[in-house]
Amino acid sequence: MAIDQVHDLQQVYRKVLHSMSRPGTISTLSELAERVDFNLPCNEATILTAMTFLDAEVTFHILSNDQQNLIEKISEYTSARYSPINEADFVIVLREDTDAAIQTALLQCKNGNLIDPQQSSTWIIESSPLSNTGEMTLTGPGIQHTSQLDTSFKPSMWQARNERTKEYPLGIDLIFTDSDAQIVCIPRSTSVNMMGVS
Repeated sequence: MAIDQVHDLQQVYRKVLHSMSRPGTISTLSELAERVDFNLPCNEATILTAMTFLDAEVTFHILSNDQQNLIEKISEYTSARYSPINEADFVIVLREDTDAAIQTALLQCKNGNLIDPQQSSTWIIESSPLSNTGEMTLTGPGIQHTSQLDTSFKPSMWQARNERTKEYPLGIDLIFTDSDAQIVCIPRSTSVNMMGVS
């Protein structure tokens, strides 16, 4: 069964919005992922999220090299334009991307400015299986006390992310996806602390 471009993607939108307003809360897109009927080198949750948020008004960047087919398919499905990392509204990180490439991109991506803080990038990041365990603690709006989360992001990358978000409302918003069609969001307003990392 194919994806319903209206009804199904509205469900994805609501799930992402729920996770963005409750940072660290893992939501599942598994029912919708079963309907993805195209074979692409990315998680089903990744393409569903891209199809939901990308359109002709925004640009995107894929970190991975040699992903011309994926770039073309995303452009075809969404009408969004591919652009360099420093101009992209959305940055897509695949499981194959190296820590070095991710850290470089974190320094180069759009971060907004005080006049237009919304002129920043949103990242869609493929992760190892997401879970509410691990040594990462989240605090901030939408979190009652604290929330635990485990992603494939290394401490050094979280430090780079924290550096980009320290002058709120500037910063980047992160949407993690995994191979089980789960998603979790870390907006720029969320404080991320790694145990044992100062």
